[in-house]
Amino acid sequence: MNTTILVTGATGNFGKLTIDFLLKKGIVPANISALVRDEKKAEDLAAKGINIKVGDYDNYDSLLNAFQGIDKLVLVSGTDLANRTSQQLNAVKAAKEAGVKHILYTSFERKNETETSPIAFLAQSHIATDHAIKASGIKYTIFRNNLYLDVLPMFLGEQVLESGIYFPAGEGKAAYVSRADLAEAAAIVLSSEGHENKEYAMNNIENYAMNDVAQILGTIINKEVPYLNPISEEYAETLKNAGVPGEYIGMFAGFGAAIEQGEFETNSSDLEKLLGRNPKTLADFLKEVYLK
Repeated sequence: MNTTILVTGATGNFGKLTIDFLLKKGIVPANISALVRDEKKAEDLAAKGINIKVGDYDNYDSLLNAFQGIDKLVLVSGTDLANRTSQQLNAVKAAKEAGVKHILYTSFERKNETETSPIAFLAQSHIATDHAIKASGIKYTIFRNNLYLDVLPMFLGEQVLESGIYFPAGEGKAAYVSRADLAEAAAIVLSSEGHENKEYAMNNIENYAMNDVAQILGTIINKEVPYLNPISEEYAETLKNAGVPGEYIGMFAGFGAAIEQGEFETNSSDLEKLLGRNPKTLADFLKEVYLK
């Protein structure tokens, strides 16, 4: 029997990459469905033979309809932070009602699950979704994804090559991973057996502090890159004066504090085992972005 797979957030970066890796691994397009809010944005997926299903995390009936006949559901965490908890619990409930056999969820690496976490505003929806999936009785695979290498340029800022790194992360380290590596690992899990009721630590095999980022980047561009480590309040004020929207300031400052507290530093990883190779390094990523 052919396994049917549905990927949510399929026009987003992670969803698209996952579908591409599934196709590369020989999963036929007819067995892959893509959940999208806007069908026009999915024309490239439809051209590949992917089944397009229109649905919205806020619309329970649309989810219930989209999940019919699906064996494996890739629940990609949403971007609407204010409503993400209720949206994702909607998706889990609809999956159970529709008879989905296996949920794979893109969660996140963390140590502190309490309100004292500097990123509690982000963490709560992931934790609630993890719990709901486990309570649903549906087989699950939860990916505890570390920070994306792909978000580093946002932390570093547009002027990093001219004026250095200005970010409140202290000497804290994180095992940054590439989004593409995480998507490939998800596709490997989807297309193989033995991953039921498991949580995977999706981290790089090295942890990097901002000083490491500055040193590696400086070597790549052959120029010293200083690391300026402001206190959180000074950082927030600087960004505010630069016209950065308040919600972004809070998010960046929160991630800086979480990195400083060691939330994303870890010495365990399942990622290289799933990939069968070492994940992309910080140096390789920085070369791709800054050697243009």
